[in-house]
Amino acid sequence: MKLITAVVRPERVQHVKQALFQAGISGMTLSRVSGHGGEQIVVEHYRGTHVMVEFHDKVEFMIAVSDPFEQAAVDAIMRGARTGEVGDGKVLVQSLERVVRIRTGEEDNAALTPVNETKLTPDQP
Repeated sequence: MKLITAVVRPERVQHVKQALFQAGISGMTLSRVSGHGGEQIVVEHYRGTHVMVEFHDKVEFMIAVSDPFEQAAVDAIMRGARTGEVGDGKVLVQSLERVVRIRTGEEDNAALTPVNETKLTPDQP
């Protein structure tokens, strides 16, 4: 089981969601975050004062998937988020030791949101 965390531009959220849905992956959590990577620091004028904007608005996706679907999820995020410009974001993949669904008590792969296997099987990229 893997936890995939992706930090993307806010304007690419719909593209990433659509790519994930097309891959049959629908279980995700989104959060608004701020970050600083390779983007240039922007100087804006606010009420007559120069203000340095170091942190940019981003959206963080968190998706837990079983091992066979890790690459499909990463590929979908890459397809949806990429603009080719600095600041497109990052995808982080971490191993999960244990997952428990609160409502049913199911654990590990059974606790993960099912992937629509009619659209994607572990052998298909």
